[in-house]
Amino acid sequence: MAAFSMTSMSASLSSVEVRLPRSRVSTARAAKFTLAPRNNVACMQSFTGMKTDSVLSLGVSTPETATIQNGTKWFAMRHRVKLPRLGRPADQRKALLRGLCTELLRHGRITTTTTRAKAMRPYVEHMITLAKGGTLHERRQALAYIYDKNLVHQIFEQVPERYGERKGGYTRIFQTLSRQGDNAPMSIIELV
Repeated sequence: MAAFSMTSMSASLSSVEVRLPRSRVSTARAAKFTLAPRNNVACMQSFTGMKTDSVLSLGVSTPETATIQNGTKWFAMRHRVKLPRLGRPADQRKALLRGLCTELLRHGRITTTTTRAKAMRPYVEHMITLAKGGTLHERRQALAYIYDKNLVHQIFEQVPERYGERKGGYTRIFQTLSRQGDNAPMSIIELV
């Protein structure tokens, strides 16, 4: 498999001028790539899969272009991702939320950080909604999530009479004093 090089690219594209930057060292560095506006003459038109407003061009430096240098690390932004990561990998985060949900359903009220309380709220409300339905399938779904089997049976007995008329909003979060060690914002989450 042949390696990609800028000279082979410039040879195949006659309409684009490629200039490698000169350095004091004899080895040549890679060229800088820039995103050019759509009316630029030096744009590579042979790539059909790219949008016309962000066509790749080489060696163009205008004030409105964004320069992308080789060797830099680019991280994608988490746009529209509302799930808080809680500083943990996915498996540890799911186990933490399951444990918090189990303890809240067992005790009715727990003290935790505000971020964790807001992250666990939809899971607790979903478990209560499953218990309101009371079917075998919903019971098995609750058993798959909540750690304590006896707790699931108690919830399925008590929830329909306690929250039968309520359409949602089974939990309440209110903030308390910050934690003394690291000043983390703390909250109390409780069942209504």
